[in-house]
Amino acid sequence: MSATEVTTGAVSQATAGTVSHPKYSMGLLMFTMISIGILISIRNFPTMALVGWGGVTFNILAAVMYLIPAAFVAAELATGWPEEGGIYAWAKHAFGEHWGFTAVWLQWFQLTIGFIGILAFIGGTFGYLFAPSLADNKLWVFLVILVVWWAATFVNLRGMKTYARYTSWFTLVGVIVPIVVLIGGGLWWVAAGHATLIPVIPSAASLVPSLSNVNDFVLLVTFVFFWLGIEVSATHVNDLKNPGRNYPLSILFVALFGAATILLGGLVVAWTVPVANLSLIAGIQQTYATIFGANLGWLVTGLGVLVVIGAIAEVLAWVYGPIRGISVAARNGSLPKVFQATNRQGIPTALMILQGIIVSIFGVIFLVLPGDVNSSFWELFALATTVYLVMYFIMYAAAIKLRYSEPHTPRPFRIPGGKLGMWLLAGWGFASMGFVFVIAMVPPTQIPEGTPLTYCSLSGNAHI
Repeated sequence: MSATEVTTGAVSQATAGTVSHPKYSMGLLMFTMISIGILISIRNFPTMALVGWGGVTFNILAAVMYLIPAAFVAAELATGWPEEGGIYAWAKHAFGEHWGFTAVWLQWFQLTIGFIGILAFIGGTFGYLFAPSLADNKLWVFLVILVVWWAATFVNLRGMKTYARYTSWFTLVGVIVPIVVLIGGGLWWVAAGHATLIPVIPSAASLVPSLSNVNDFVLLVTFVFFWLGIEVSATHVNDLKNPGRNYPLSILFVALFGAATILLGGLVVAWTVPVANLSLIAGIQQTYATIFGANLGWLVTGLGVLVVIGAIAEVLAWVYGPIRGISVAARNGSLPKVFQATNRQGIPTALMILQGIIVSIFGVIFLVLPGDVNSSFWELFALATTVYLVMYFIMYAAAIKLRYSEPHTPRPFRIPGGKLGMWLLAGWGFASMGFVFVIAMVPPTQIPEGTPLTYCSLSGNAHI
């Protein structure tokens, strides 16, 4: 391995069980591309467009309530304990093996639910390119879910080097390029004098979302969900050169890039596509079609292909994210021996196959849920969010605990203000996630949720 060994990381691997497999070391650029692939997605823009300029307020709230505390806390934990497993290692150091496994299980299990929405986006967008009616055809979307997830699984089984190479290139081509074209094209469209559906310059009133009904406020969950997963790339921090320096730099860049693109991208969609006709799955293609028109249909189709590639990059990035922490926990005896085995590339084969089966089962649930694609998309989205939020309760508690139990552990990045600073930041993050957890159980008025019983049963039992 060409990277300098980090002592604590080497010790952690020794204690995590005897594992002999190839090591792969990546630089700051590749790690940042993987982090972008994990976190930033153009598919979120149509959902933001539902509230127009009110999305600015929601984005600020999401940053204050989630992004700032989560990014700072994850940076301290990842640089203080740069071990394979990410949240598993942090919670284990703080509270023991049981809580380490619980935290990484929550991080992983929400993936099996939440990625149905991402896979549905791939199916809807790809279908829309050739026959717009396919975007709302649940059987078509279900078939795409199966094909894409299992293809991503088999790519990841080839090892960390393959994972990093495919994810970084797919992120560049399918995430960064379509976002830049969407925002640049949208600004050009506005500058050309086209009439926009919402004002280009906001009024003070338009920046305040409608909160006349608690169901409207639930869209805050969407904006928080845009950022969920900022800690996931920490599962690979042991493969990063100079993690004490490079991990915080990577997270800072991803946060700034994401904040700017989510805000501008959502506004472009809101300027160009009527909310009444907006598809949460095919909304990006609707936006491209409006901006570039019928004369550039080939460009719209090509951009749609790139958007699909970007969503596949997100799937690739996540397939071997949380499962890596589960694998470390398995080697420590938290799972039966059958789940401890890895292939020659060090990939936990049995766990990857099990993960694929579970995702396939949730795909069937997506298919049979009452309502259209939009309502099924939202119900599984809310379920994944509430599962994931419980993990953040553990992460924030672990950060506070480790300030007391391991005060002398070197932390290249440390939240300022001593123990009080940690209490304020992590405590605020903990309380904010509690608020979002409650709000996530309320169905939004903008999206028909099928039946109230279905919605409440899914979201209300997400923590089980």
